[in-house]
Amino acid sequence: MTIQLLTELPYRPDSAALFEAVADRPWAVFLDSGLHYPGQARYDIIAAEPHVRLVTRGGLTEVHGETSELSRADPFELLRDQLEIDPSCRGELPFSGGAIGYFGYDLARRLERLPARARDSERIPDMAVGIYDWAVVVDHSEQRAWLVGHGRDPDTDRKWDGLVQLFTAASPERQRAPFRVTSPVTSNFTPKGYGHAFDHILDYIRAGDCYQVNLAQRFTAHASGDPWLAYQRLRLINPAPYSAYLNTPYAQILSASPERFLRVVNGQVETKPIKGTRPRAGHAKLDAERIAELVASEKDRAENLMIVDLLRNDLSKNCAIGSVKVPRLFEVESFATVHHLVSTVTGRLAEGRDAIDLLRGAFPGGSITGAPKTRAMQIIEELEPHRRGVYCGAVGYIGYDGDMDTNIAIRTLVHSRGIVRFWAGGGIVADSQRDAEYQETFDKAAALLNLLQQSAESASGGA
Repeated sequence: MTIQLLTELPYRPDSAALFEAVADRPWAVFLDSGLHYPGQARYDIIAAEPHVRLVTRGGLTEVHGETSELSRADPFELLRDQLEIDPSCRGELPFSGGAIGYFGYDLARRLERLPARARDSERIPDMAVGIYDWAVVVDHSEQRAWLVGHGRDPDTDRKWDGLVQLFTAASPERQRAPFRVTSPVTSNFTPKGYGHAFDHILDYIRAGDCYQVNLAQRFTAHASGDPWLAYQRLRLINPAPYSAYLNTPYAQILSASPERFLRVVNGQVETKPIKGTRPRAGHAKLDAERIAELVASEKDRAENLMIVDLLRNDLSKNCAIGSVKVPRLFEVESFATVHHLVSTVTGRLAEGRDAIDLLRGAFPGGSITGAPKTRAMQIIEELEPHRRGVYCGAVGYIGYDGDMDTNIAIRTLVHSRGIVRFWAGGGIVADSQRDAEYQETFDKAAALLNLLQQSAESASGGA
């Protein structure tokens, strides 16, 4: 199958102006390269009104299309059935139709035997994915934009001229309710409670149960107003290369993730795990010192290497024998509030395997569980008071052509029923220091805490 529909649109440097045209439409999605974050991402993808929707809660998946069905089948297999991957439809653009949505961390319960101890306070689906037959793709490197479609959905051709007009005309200014935080931000861990969980993890490590466990605390606050306005503020505070805004019927997802989970392009696979963090100092000399400290840290390098080995194993489940490599190890990438230690693992899909096999086989990302993965996840369930929901799952796309790009859903805020929630965590290893690990969670949460602080000041009439 080849692309049936392609129309070039006027280029706009800020794709938020394009998304404004559909922000309120059902299942509107914006995969945002962080104001085209230099050297790391160049494409933005915008879509809305999918013709098929897959929604998984626990052991059941609702599939809504021309008809609706409720299935107990593997949600990844149901997605494969609806997507009907066809590599012959690959074009020049990274996406020209296919699946976009989120795969929540707790979708892992369909893959692993995990206890059920943490509270599910979010009560949103474990997976919410749409199949989109048209999309706007913006290339900031070439400064060009296109409306692209396949025509698998008969309505696409009928809508086409209207969509071209919609994205060509200037978006009208809409009256949106200001986003306001209306309560203090609270955590589900006190310092003492975090310390007890930290000590339990060290006991498990000393006993040989595991080598590393990611421990996160959950922040919540009450809020009112339009979360799309909050996301626009977030992407200015903390631009990140794997950002996203999803407007689902169940929740709005505001992700400013710096971490790629899995990318597939024509069968070539890449993952970029993050382990090792230092806060930005706001001064060139001090930042250089913190980067040097991060690079030299034996603890951070060992922590990173554990996850690299885990991901090599996860990729090898679905990659050709001998193809999994580590071309870059312990590189520093700097973002708005932190410096991270990042490695790159690559591979090539084995014959007969596709992006969905890869995603299922590596889910959730090892960088946010620990090692060994299953035991680490069991310990997380025991020690964290609340289920993670979208946090530490993945947001991204899988195209009709079989290409994929997904993030690790960290630095991600979830808004539903007048409450905003986000998490921040870090990997605990044998030589971790409790106070340093606790502070690292606040370093990682800095941008989202800043967003909520600004929104609270706005609500009270402050500066």
